[in-house]
Amino acid sequence: MKKDIFVVGAVIVNEDKILCAQRGVSKSLPLKWEFPGGKIESGETPQEALKREIHEEMNCQVEIGDHVEDTTYEYDFGIVHLTTYYCRLIEGTPTLTEHVAIKWLPRAELNTLDWAPADIPAIQKIMNHRVDSTV
Repeated sequence: MKKDIFVVGAVIVNEDKILCAQRGVSKSLPLKWEFPGGKIESGETPQEALKREIHEEMNCQVEIGDHVEDTTYEYDFGIVHLTTYYCRLIEGTPTLTEHVAIKWLPRAELNTLDWAPADIPAIQKIMNHRVDSTV
């Protein structure tokens, strides 16, 4: 039986562009693009986990806004339950610590990247909705 993995992702919006992060070569899903975030630890709310993960992964602080999407995707390594939220940077500039690249893209260009499958439903939703006034 595959392990359930509960994770959160930040759809960080800045001046109508969205932050996209590319996974490292040595990680599962190598070089796939994703929304930055990570695992929800025991006792954390999704929002607490997202704030912690963005601070750890990107050395910045975010304000959590509206819920974007809940996705469940079965990978060979487990079943990922991804919850995404719109976020706004409130302190710092995203830096590479866990990822090999980051890009700021307009929402209309999000589908030009090779995304991790669990992120794709959120991408489709974001591309079909306005992203201002989300935080």
